[in-house]
Amino acid sequence: MASDLATVHPEGTVFGDVGDTAVPLRFSSLSDEYRALRERAVVVDLTGHRLIEITGPAAVEFAQRVLARDVEYLTSDRCTMSLVLDDTGRVVDQVLAFGREDGVLLESSAGAGTRLCEHLRGLGEEGVRITERTDLAVIGLEGPYAWGVVGRLIDPELASLPFESVVDATWNGTDIVFARTGYTGEYGYQMIVPADAAAELWSLALEHASPAGQEALELAMLEVRQPVPRHETGEGATVVEMGANWLIDITKDAFVGREATLAAFADGGGRRVVGFTGPEGVPAPGTRVLAGGQDVGEVVYAVHSVGLDATLGLARVDRDLAAAGLDLTVGGAEVTTLTSPYVVPKSWSIPII
Repeated sequence: MASDLATVHPEGTVFGDVGDTAVPLRFSSLSDEYRALRERAVVVDLTGHRLIEITGPAAVEFAQRVLARDVEYLTSDRCTMSLVLDDTGRVVDQVLAFGREDGVLLESSAGAGTRLCEHLRGLGEEGVRITERTDLAVIGLEGPYAWGVVGRLIDPELASLPFESVVDATWNGTDIVFARTGYTGEYGYQMIVPADAAAELWSLALEHASPAGQEALELAMLEVRQPVPRHETGEGATVVEMGANWLIDITKDAFVGREATLAAFADGGGRRVVGFTGPEGVPAPGTRVLAGGQDVGEVVYAVHSVGLDATLGLARVDRDLAAAGLDLTVGGAEVTTLTSPYVVPKSWSIPII
């Protein structure tokens, strides 16, 4: 499935398959797009994030059961990030849940919409309607000055919304859903718009910000330890092993996968994820991690960080080694473990005016 915006992206855009969709990986160079994201503002094609609507008399109860975060009182002016788990406690997807007057709207991660929808329909029950909203598209803004783009593009008052706030707004005579969100640690916003208006909004946004592709977005996410589901949920890793505990509410009475997750917490064993950096080479996923010559884990994924000008990656290692400041060996190269964030976002010191 191609991006809804593929026809308006410039010649030379590099696309790549992510799950069930093709997304723009980069429009120019990774380094240029990354620096724009960290230093100014970028517009991001999030049309690979599919929207799934849960409606019906039992919609909220169903959403409460399938989402690992508590959404019982999720109102129409709020959104929250949550994991969706299967019965074994494995991650199906990481979603953004929007409270709506008639139910809940879920936004999948990139390329995971088909898998998420099939999972939800497999859990479907009477009084619940699950609908893929292919008539809607998502466009994102990220960066320390993204708030300025919001003011020029839509409405200055929207820029200062509290985090995870949602409003129904109007842009150019078109009804949209506007949210203060963010994936990169920088100021972030999302606009859910009718699919037939997405190209116009994208083009107008480019008058105020440069485009950034999936590679720059995921690098910035990694640097602040925002989970990137397509890289981190493979090989049957549990929520505990991923270090994604903050995306579940273990005090909820019930949700799909809760018993398995509680058992993983109670077990206390297994491996944990830790960040690492090294001076050279980007090890492939699965590369063995050694400590004192002993095999203690494997690389989850790694990239070259523009911000650090060094290799940056995640490794799943024995629990007592998931700490910062340790020297390990990965693929014959020496690396050092880190504490997050690995890069401090500029937005943390830039106020919204």
